[in-house]
Amino acid sequence: MSSSVNLDAAQSPAPLSAPSRSWQRAFADLRQGWRQRSLWGYLGWQDIKQRYRRSVLGPLWISISMGVLATGLGILYAALFSMKIEVFLPYVATGLLIWNYISGCILEGSEVFISNEGLIKFLPAPLSLHVFRLVWRQTLFFLHNLVIWLILILLFPQSISWTLALAVPAFALLMVNGFWVAIVSGIVATRFRDIPPIIASVVQLVFYMTPIVWDYNTLARNPNPNVAERAHLAELNPVMHFLEIVRQPMLGEMSNPSTTLYPRRRIRVSAVLRNAASTSGA
Repeated sequence: MSSSVNLDAAQSPAPLSAPSRSWQRAFADLRQGWRQRSLWGYLGWQDIKQRYRRSVLGPLWISISMGVLATGLGILYAALFSMKIEVFLPYVATGLLIWNYISGCILEGSEVFISNEGLIKFLPAPLSLHVFRLVWRQTLFFLHNLVIWLILILLFPQSISWTLALAVPAFALLMVNGFWVAIVSGIVATRFRDIPPIIASVVQLVFYMTPIVWDYNTLARNPNPNVAERAHLAELNPVMHFLEIVRQPMLGEMSNPSTTLYPRRRIRVSAVLRNAASTSGA
């Protein structure tokens, strides 16, 4: 009798607690990864030093390459859009500074587990440690490039005020989103190896769809109504809003709540989509 009871107990299905255990393991991994911040902080700094080893200027090349690119694009697009260089150059440089951080988290995040395969196999450490290391490395790049922003602010003074302090929580929000995007894209790309090149192509497209080297307000005020209406389609781009909440305080502007929460503009965007659909149907 007892043997039959034991047999029934062995054959009975286990309680459905696997999902909860998976979530517990995931959050435990995040906690362990955060506790080892001294390790991933050191590894992130060593990544930068290793990249520029035997270089005379070292990590300063990060800021130099960023400054050359921002200056070239700022002068070119200021002439194309008939913008004042003293206004448009800091605008472009600040946008590129933030964009490099966003694109770095996305592109390197898609390969964070693939590129660290050797460490994952032989180093007994939480998986989130590699993501923390990635976000910290991108943050160091961002801080290096702040030198370019500071130089441009000194050359072309902006109306910087207390609103600059709003850039700190905005950038913290950017870091949090960069972290989870890196985790999700890294997990998916580890299973499907075609994901990283697809993400790279999409990121390149998003660069041109985001107001980095062009001004959204300039296109929105275009005398051509078709151009002005289609400019509002950029509001569907979430990268634009994450970029603006950091760039606006850095240029002395108050963050516009409609930049992050834009329900008012969705009506206008839907109207543009309806007009485009009716035009194509006609």
